Amino acid sequence: MNINERPLRIALTKGRLENKTVELFEKIGYDCTAVHEKGRKLILPVGDSIEVVLAKAADVITYVENGVCDMGVVGKDTIMEMSGKFFELVDLGFGKCKFALAGKKGNDFYAGYDVKTIATKYPNVARNYFEKKNMDVDIVKIEGSVELAPLLGLADAIVDIVETGTTLRENGLEVYEDIAPISARVIANMVSLKLRKAEIEELINKIEENIK
Repeated sequence: MNINERPLRIALTKGRLENKTVELFEKIGYDCTAVHEKGRKLILPVGDSIEVVLAKAADVITYVENGVCDMGVVGKDTIMEMSGKFFELVDLGFGKCKFALAGKKGNDFYAGYDVKTIATKYPNVARNYFEKKNMDVDIVKIEGSVELAPLLGLADAIVDIVETGTTLRENGLEVYEDIAPISARVIANMVSLKLRKAEIEELINKIEENIK
């Protein structure tokens, strides 16, 4: 099917970002009944001119980058970790949190000359952060509760997403430094932005009017 013969296709990150984006679409005036009644369906119509694809965050970027979806809604955390060839168009302002460097309370992270070990689910974010500081670090990839790493002596600190800081505090950890703010962003495929420019710009204008 020609890219212009199908509805404008938008990949949404499942969960909270999906719910917030659907709220936004309804505020704009789109009928999101199919999404509310989705069952196990993953591709759903929104109004007459849009269809949404529900996916994991990393897959949203993959689908947009490869052009099977024209646009996507994904967290800045995933964008920073994965990067890729796409345009970042709008900061939606919801899903707010931050990347932070954290570790055991009271420790001086920068003391001494030893190479520090950093535990994280986001090795690229951590690597880029310390490269900008001209610091050599060893990075350990953790899939689960990254807070365990400094408590067990596996790492000197962690790079992780912090929302309220409650989990850190309850485990005797604290934020050493903020790295970057995070929120939901709209991204677009580079080819779609040329071939479906008018449709995408119209939707972006509606979005921007409704997030002010």
